[in-house]
Amino acid sequence: MTSAIRFTHPGPPEVLRLVPIARPEPAAHEVRIRVHAAGINNADLLERRGHYPVPPGAPEGPGLECAGVIDAVGADVDGWSIGDEVCALLAGGGYAEEVVVPATQVMPKPRSLTMVEAAGLPEVACTVYSNLGMIAGLTAGQTVLVHGGAGGIGSFAVQWAKAIGARVIATAGSDAKAAAARTFGADVAINYRDEDFAAATLAATDGRGADAILDIVGAPYLERNIESLALDGHLVIIGGTTGPTTLDLWELMSRRASVSATLLRARPAAQKAAIVAGVIRDVLPLVDSGAIRGAVDAVFPLAEAGRAHALLESGTTVGKVVLDATAERL
Repeated sequence: MTSAIRFTHPGPPEVLRLVPIARPEPAAHEVRIRVHAAGINNADLLERRGHYPVPPGAPEGPGLECAGVIDAVGADVDGWSIGDEVCALLAGGGYAEEVVVPATQVMPKPRSLTMVEAAGLPEVACTVYSNLGMIAGLTAGQTVLVHGGAGGIGSFAVQWAKAIGARVIATAGSDAKAAAARTFGADVAINYRDEDFAAATLAATDGRGADAILDIVGAPYLERNIESLALDGHLVIIGGTTGPTTLDLWELMSRRASVSATLLRARPAAQKAAIVAGVIRDVLPLVDSGAIRGAVDAVFPLAEAGRAHALLESGTTVGKVVLDATAERL
């Protein structure tokens, strides 16, 4: 037996409970990871509230990323061995002492990061790289607007964009968070409660606008995001409020701009494998060089996942909230 966080019905953070479960066994294409730490993401909060449908076939329980040590390897797996220190992109079940995951979604733990820091890497790195790198094609010399620049995804996006040579404009919900975004490398940080981010973005780019926008807000920002785009710009929507909205196609066409909306969790295995391979090739060297650092706000024991969710929901965090699974084995 082993232990994992589960909930029997949607609800507040208190529904999360650490319970015993059968020890997972890896399939031929999988490895099993003895989890040291697991990252928490907004998708986990939505799942707990009953607002994020779990993809068919996903492991039970919340948790989309972890770091730890491989302790079992499937028969068809090459390139990974028992004892390897790794982090992994999961489809679910990461709040646990042990998880199984396709070997193609595993990456080496960066030498420059602790296990706790590495646990908060896979989901944000794969999200940022797949959207800003693979879809929007952000390159050196371009300008990107990152919404929520002090959050888990935003703090990584700011650092990655700066590391590849882009100019970064970030939004944040307070002066303190705007200051935090600057510490991650933002050239311009906008407190969206005090300033209109579209006007501020245009002012910061001499009216040109941003070449790419990473949006976590959704429908309420759509019109102003389009206004903020440069010619041939690309808006990528990765979360936030959904539902009916209005899109001025002329504004889009006149900018020769494009809009994408993506979710990472439900992508097919082949797409996830390609994204993870790209992160290993193009992103992890930047982490190991120190150009991208871990950004962890708070760490909780695995058994206190409810408290961790409550903190993330408070909106006061900078960077990631992480669960420490080793405390349960002491």
